[in-house]
Amino acid sequence: MAMELMKMPQLGESVTEGTISKWLVKPGDHVTKYDPLAEVVTDKVNAEVPSSFTGIIKELKADENQTLAVGEVICSIEVETAKTENETSGQVSHSEENVDAPVTRDVQQAAEPSRKARYSPAVLKLSQEHGIDLSKVKGTGNEGRITRKDLLKLVESGNLPKADEPSAISESAPEEFAPQVNRQTSPVTNVPTAAGDKEIPVTGIRKAIASNMLKSKHEIPHAWTMVEVDASNMVKLRDNLKSDFKQKEGYNLTYFAFFVKAVAQALTEFPELNSMWAGEKIIQKKEINISIAVATEDALFVPVIKNADEKSIKGIAREIQELASKVKAGKLKAEDMQGGTFTVNNTGSFGSVQSMGIINYPQAAILQVETIVKRPVVINDMIAVRDMVNLCLSLDHRVLDGLVCGRFLARVKEIIEKISKDNTSIY
Repeated sequence: MAMELMKMPQLGESVTEGTISKWLVKPGDHVTKYDPLAEVVTDKVNAEVPSSFTGIIKELKADENQTLAVGEVICSIEVETAKTENETSGQVSHSEENVDAPVTRDVQQAAEPSRKARYSPAVLKLSQEHGIDLSKVKGTGNEGRITRKDLLKLVESGNLPKADEPSAISESAPEEFAPQVNRQTSPVTNVPTAAGDKEIPVTGIRKAIASNMLKSKHEIPHAWTMVEVDASNMVKLRDNLKSDFKQKEGYNLTYFAFFVKAVAQALTEFPELNSMWAGEKIIQKKEINISIAVATEDALFVPVIKNADEKSIKGIAREIQELASKVKAGKLKAEDMQGGTFTVNNTGSFGSVQSMGIINYPQAAILQVETIVKRPVVINDMIAVRDMVNLCLSLDHRVLDGLVCGRFLARVKEIIEKISKDNTSIY
């Protein structure tokens, strides 16, 4: 018999740690290869960790709700020697008898140089867009892998390594290799407590949310503007279609799908809002990928509707339903949250009528769609009851100015107000 160690996997390109939210096994349980061992939560995704071996669970090395860095041992599995030789072929594992042997990161990189040459699609795309020679970039990811964040730092600095130029070495490699939550930690605050006060541990997801929100507010000069939209025609069309649509398609036709479609269409006409700040330049994104905020009881996720401008209202409604279901079921994958270029937040779903959103870094803007309310308005000097909604835009004032944002909001307003059964196709 031999003892094999299961380690915290890297569940995403820039993920540096994970939290064991629930163990699915206990000591003494028999597992086969690929059986789920635990549910793990990161700042990117919730996922089950499968076993790499067949054997008996010997010891759980971490408690539930404990956060571990990528590569730390989560449990040990007792396996038969014959099976171990077959099942660990091509894998990096360490038996318990070798666990105390000092292995430096440099030695690991030297032993596995091929891993550094495995670039993710996001890294390859960025390198091609900016002409970066990846062989001259020092990665700060797990085992020296080059991450998307490494390339974005180079782009922002303007120090892009080309062919026949000296290697570009990240000055912040130790910082990047550390868990994300330690990169922007706030000073510890001593808060006085009294009898009956409840201390709630901060989860990995909550730490990630705090870190990302601080980064956005500290680095991005936020500005804010709002328009009032008469959504009466849209409400009438959707209400007339929703029953037949649900019966035919099996999911809801929501108001939010109409707003996302209108925003995607307006972004094709005002691509300035589909941009990102990159130090000495502004990168205007070609693809229109709409991030949508989906909240759970204790966390916030921002999955992405890819190429939203190319999708129908029906297609957008389906993706909203599928992504929201994944979030609630804990099945959201890292790729579901990557590539967003503009965020639309359905704050109206919980009754908000006006809000100031924090921009989803590194995007340049976020649009809050507030609740639709019936209000009296003046039309042709007469008072009428209409379905009104506020659209609130937070913008990065380094990238955008009031003029273009005002025109963008005016265009979204025009699209929504002109929706009718005669000129709007759901399919």
